[in-house]
Amino acid sequence: MLAEDRLNAIVSMVQQAGSVTVPELAEALGVTASTIRRDLQTLDRAHRIAKVHGGATSLERAHVTRDLTLNERSDLHNDDKERICARAAALVEPESFVYIDSGSTTLRLIEHLPHLEDVTDSVLHAQHLALRGMRTVVLGGELKPETEALVGPDALATLDRYNFNCGFWGSNGIAAEQGFTAPDIEEAQVKRISMRHTAKRFVISDASKFGMVAPVKFADFRDATIITAGEVPAKYRAMDNVITV
Repeated sequence: MLAEDRLNAIVSMVQQAGSVTVPELAEALGVTASTIRRDLQTLDRAHRIAKVHGGATSLERAHVTRDLTLNERSDLHNDDKERICARAAALVEPESFVYIDSGSTTLRLIEHLPHLEDVTDSVLHAQHLALRGMRTVVLGGELKPETEALVGPDALATLDRYNFNCGFWGSNGIAAEQGFTAPDIEEAQVKRISMRHTAKRFVISDASKFGMVAPVKFADFRDATIITAGEVPAKYRAMDNVITV
């Protein structure tokens, strides 16, 4: 088997199973464990899978245990994100004061928003908002490299000064029982406090996050309206706070 064919086979196995161990891949492909480990490093660097201890997992599943970088997320579910953001932006009323959470879907949302005053915890989002000519406020705090979000006491103190008409958040996990969840406790705190200061709350996320549970809860399932697209499980499609586009 050619190296490129083997890499594609590994990606296919990981996507189908969700996660696969090094011994399982080595046996299935008839190569040594050391070859598989090198292949996993190559695929991880290319953002095609996530390398974990003893094997690999899909990017969607990795998203509930660690924050993927924006590069890793940027090519996931592009068509779904476009539909979600177009619908979400249409719900923003004129003259609204808007909070925008960090993340790849909320970054896409900026392209669709009307000109408003916005607050964000993301340095990257702030740059995009400013380029569009919007008046933009950035939270203070410590910069988290993976998501380019600002976290910590200074970020929370800044949020206490504001009250937002509406806001948009991403979530690593969405589950009816466990609510909205994230891998990092500091970023989850920023999400939690910003939601408390917002009248109309929207979580914008593709369908892959449904049923996933990350370590830290930041809101109950009913605390926000979810705007989503893709293969949403029937259990969630019937819920009155889920909008599927």
